[in-house]
Amino acid sequence: MRASHGYRVIGLISGTSIDGIDVAAADLHAEDGTVVLTPLGELDVPYPEPLREALLAALPPNPCTAGELTRLDTGVGQAFADAARRGAAELAGGRADLVASLGQTVFHWVEEGHVRGTLQLGQPAWIAERTGLPVCADLRARDVAAGGHGAPLASTLDQLWLRGLAEDAGHPVAALNLGGIANITVVTAGAPAIAYDTGPANALLDLAAHRVTGRHRDVDGRLALGGSVRRDLLARLLADPYFAAAPPKSTGKEHFNAPYLDAALRDLPPLEPGDLLATLTELTAVTVADECRRHGVTTVIASGGGVANPALMAALARTLPAAVLKTSDDLGLPGGGKEAYLTALLGWLTWCGVPGTVPSATGARGPRVLGALVPGAGPLILPAPLGGTVTRLRVAEKTG
Repeated sequence: MRASHGYRVIGLISGTSIDGIDVAAADLHAEDGTVVLTPLGELDVPYPEPLREALLAALPPNPCTAGELTRLDTGVGQAFADAARRGAAELAGGRADLVASLGQTVFHWVEEGHVRGTLQLGQPAWIAERTGLPVCADLRARDVAAGGHGAPLASTLDQLWLRGLAEDAGHPVAALNLGGIANITVVTAGAPAIAYDTGPANALLDLAAHRVTGRHRDVDGRLALGGSVRRDLLARLLADPYFAAAPPKSTGKEHFNAPYLDAALRDLPPLEPGDLLATLTELTAVTVADECRRHGVTTVIASGGGVANPALMAALARTLPAAVLKTSDDLGLPGGGKEAYLTALLGWLTWCGVPGTVPSATGARGPRVLGALVPGAGPLILPAPLGGTVTRLRVAEKTG
């Protein structure tokens, strides 16, 4: 097959859980309309605790000054720069062509179902300065400017990757990401992909776990597994208008946060910690399952931090009894690094002059080439545009 535009890319992202930075290295090239992605490895680089605490303190509804945002933009940029340097050295054999960064989302501005703006911190100049590599960053803003939600960008990878599986199955297939927020991409043979945020995943679970245990999460889902679902609280949570809104739609911690949980708990009889975690786990499972059934999904491919939560995975299996539930690892793409591999793919697409959005998923007026490019140690020399389109993605095994 004709192969072209082969580049080694480092992908960086920190999700809405704000645990740290996901790093992945990938070799990518094109073969006659197919993107071939070879995973080279992943890293999870925790934020320095003071930086993590400062980021959490800056999230809505907390106040935040321009000075604090500037300090955070620099701190996150420097942390991403160090993570990129580690990724290049430890995963890419000291050789990479490009770094792609989705940054740290701190605010997603949604009014009346429309996204007006989105803010990701992590000044890419720090990455370029410390690695000497060109950087593709600010990957959501162009889709927002084109009328889209700037999310879920996972739809770009999922549509290319799962198209063949949907064709073979003869039924819709869903990719499910369980980060701070849960999102799905529904891929159907012969139809444009649909993708959107279904609601909270780890955002409320981590918040509740920290309140009752002081830890950042419910380790191994132990509290949730030992509790029972409180139907009165679940009914209040499910009454939120977001769940009934039609896609495309997106959300974040500016909505599903501490005041949201406090409002739901107000005037209810006291809850045991396990019952609170079990109920929030059920909320994620029920809202995901409802959306999968809406689209007739028969196979769900899960990834993200929530896959490591046995209570959440058990709840999903119970609420989706007619669907086959797998993880992205089962299909060769490491689930813990999937979003970082997505970022690498988005950077490669931009570098090659190929649009990186799925308008049917984000709601934009059309496909757009994403991001802004920052030169590395030398001048910015782009390759000739790939030309044409890529319609599939194949995950290849690393050799040697």
